[in-house]
Amino acid sequence: MAGQLFDNHGRRINYLRLAVTDRCNLRCFYCMPEEGIKYVARQELLTYEEMVRMVSVLVPLGIEKIRLTGGEPFLRRDFMDFLRSIHQIPGLKQINLTTNGTLTEQHVPELKAMGINSVNLSIDSLDRKRFHEITRRDSLPQVWSTFEALINTGIETKLNAVVMDGRNIDDILPMVELTKRYPVSVRFIEEMPFNGDVAHYEKLPWDHRRIMGHIREAYPTIEKLPDPPSSTSYNYQIPGHQGTVGVIAAYSRTFCGTCNRIRITPQGLLKTCLYDQGVLNLRNLLRAGATDEQLQDTFTSALQHRARDGWEAEGRQSRDPNARESMATIGG
Repeated sequence: MAGQLFDNHGRRINYLRLAVTDRCNLRCFYCMPEEGIKYVARQELLTYEEMVRMVSVLVPLGIEKIRLTGGEPFLRRDFMDFLRSIHQIPGLKQINLTTNGTLTEQHVPELKAMGINSVNLSIDSLDRKRFHEITRRDSLPQVWSTFEALINTGIETKLNAVVMDGRNIDDILPMVELTKRYPVSVRFIEEMPFNGDVAHYEKLPWDHRRIMGHIREAYPTIEKLPDPPSSTSYNYQIPGHQGTVGVIAAYSRTFCGTCNRIRITPQGLLKTCLYDQGVLNLRNLLRAGATDEQLQDTFTSALQHRARDGWEAEGRQSRDPNARESMATIGG
C-alpha cells in the first residue's frame, strides 16, 4: 500500500514529471535559441538506472503517476528500453508521455500494448509555414502522422499549443475545430517566462481569459466541464463535439493551490515548483551512496519548504536574468 506524501501547505503529492533529456530536435523560439545551445554534459545527466531507482523510491511514498518528458524523450538512446523498465515498477498506476511527435509514430503500437495512459503532443500550429516559423523545423507532416497514429490506436491524446501573440492566434479556432472530428483534448497554454530569445511581457497579451473569450465568440454554446482534482486546465466541450478544449493558466498560475506534482530535471534537480530553480541535487545524493531510506527522508523534508505558489517560488529565484532556464531543461 503506497503512502501519502504531503507538502507544508497540506497538498498531497502523487505526480512526478521526469525529464529524461534536455536535447530536442526542434528549436521552438519560445523555448530554445536557434543555435549556440549548451547542452548538459552526458555524465551530468541521470542515467536510466538512476531514474528507475528514483521512481522506485518515490512510489512507496505515494507517487502514483509519472509523466516522462524532455527535451524530446525519444531523442535519448534506448528510451523505449527505459520505458519498459519504468512500466515494471510495482505500484505505479499511470505512465504518460509528452513528445513533439517527430520521432514517435513508429513506437505507437508498443506504447498502446504497454498500456501508456496518455500522450501529450506539442503542436503550436496546424499551418505548415507557421509551424516552421515557430519551431524552425519543417516537421508538421511527421507530427500530424503521429497524431493520426495515436488516435487510430486509441491512446488518449492531448494536443498542447502555447498561445503566442502575433504568431499563432489564427490557429486557435482551427485547433478547437479538431475536437469535432477527433476524440482529442486540445489545450491552449499561456506563454511562460522561460523563453529562449523573446522579451518577457510586462503584461501577457493572451492570458487564459482572453483565449477563452476568443473561443467563446466563435462557439457561444461551449459548456464548462467539471475539472478533475489537481487539474492544470479549465475544461470545456462544444455540444456535438467528440473532444474537449482546455485552457492552462501557466503564467497566471491560478491552479497552484491544488498542485500535486514535483519535477526532476535531466541532471537530477528536484523542483517542487515549475518556477523554482531546483531545491535539491538528487544526482549527487545517488552517486554519494544514499540509501533508499535517506532518499525518502530527503524528499519528505524538501516538501516541507515548498513555495505556496509559482509567484512565491519565482520571488525566491536569483535575480540574474541569465539564470533563466529553458523549458527544455525544466521538462515542461
